[in-house]
Amino acid sequence: MSIEYIRSFIAQDMDIVDDVIREKLHSHVLLIRQVSEYIINSGGKRLRPALVILSAGAFGYSGKFHYNLAAIVEFIHTATLLHDDVVDESDLRRNRETANALFGNAASVLVGDFLYSRAFQMMVDVDNMRVMQVLADATNTIAEGEVLQLLNCRDPLVTEENYLQVIRFKTAKLFEAASRLGAILGNATPEEEDAMSIYGIHLGTAFQLIDDMLDYSGNNQDTGKNLGDDLAEGKPTLPLIYAMKVGTPEQANIIRKAIEDGGKDGFQPVLDVIRQTAALDYAKQCAAAEIATAIEAIAFLPESEYKKCLLQLANFSVTRNY
Repeated sequence: MSIEYIRSFIAQDMDIVDDVIREKLHSHVLLIRQVSEYIINSGGKRLRPALVILSAGAFGYSGKFHYNLAAIVEFIHTATLLHDDVVDESDLRRNRETANALFGNAASVLVGDFLYSRAFQMMVDVDNMRVMQVLADATNTIAEGEVLQLLNCRDPLVTEENYLQVIRFKTAKLFEAASRLGAILGNATPEEEDAMSIYGIHLGTAFQLIDDMLDYSGNNQDTGKNLGDDLAEGKPTLPLIYAMKVGTPEQANIIRKAIEDGGKDGFQPVLDVIRQTAALDYAKQCAAAEIATAIEAIAFLPESEYKKCLLQLANFSVTRNY
C-alpha cells in the first residue's frame, strides 16, 4: 500500500473537504480571496485533514462533520504557513513563490488572521464543546511553539530537548488534534482518544524530523523549497544539534558560527560536518523511533482499510523524499 493508495481511498472524501474549503474561503474582500486561494491551491500533502477523515473512519463515523473539521484543520495549518513565511522571510514553498513574496508581508499576516477567525466560526457550527476545546488548545499551543522557535533562532546552545519541545508544540500538536478529532466524532472512549492523540503527536514529530533532515539532504524540486533555508534562518535543528554534540571542537565551531551568523555562506562546510558525523542517520533513527511509538498506539484499532491507511501514513512519513 502506497501514499497514492491512501489518496485514492479517501479521494471522494477529500473532494468534499475541498468543496467546504472553497465555500468557506468566500469573502467580499478581493485580496482575502486572492491570497487564500493562492496558498490553498498551491498543492501540499493535505496530511492533517486526511488524518481527520481516516481517524473518523477507523471509528466507524458515518456523519458529515468530519468534512468541516478537516477543512478547519487545513485552515489553521494554512494560517500558520502564511505567518511562518513572513517570520522566516521565505520566498519559496511547494516550488512556488510564497504568498508574502507575491502579495507582501502585511497581506499574508492579515489573511492568516482571517483564516484563523474563519476556522473558529466553523468550529461553532459543529456545536461540540469537546471539539472546540481540542482545536482551541491546539491553536494556542501552536502559537507558543512559533514563539519558542523564534527564541531559539541564532542560539547554538539549544538542546535536543528544547528542539523537540518546539516540534511537539508547533508541528505535532495539529497532527495530534486531527487524529483526536476523528476519534471524538466516532464516540471513542477517553482511552481510545488518548491513543489516537499519541499516534498523532508522534507521527507529527517524525514528519518534522524528516522535514528538517531534508533541508540538508533533499532536492529542491522534490521538497519545493530552497535547501539550506533552516541554516540561513539560524534554526538549530536536530542534524546541527547532534553534529555539534558528537563532532570535534573544530566541527562544532563551524556549526555554532553558522547558526549565530545565519545566511547561506557557510552551508557547504556545515553540510560536510553533518555528513562526517552521520547526523542525518541519527535524525532518521529518531524519526523511526517516533513512528514505532505511533504505530504501537493504534494497535487496538479493529482491522479496516482506514487502519491500514493510518499505518501506511506513518511509514510514508519516514520514507518520503519530499
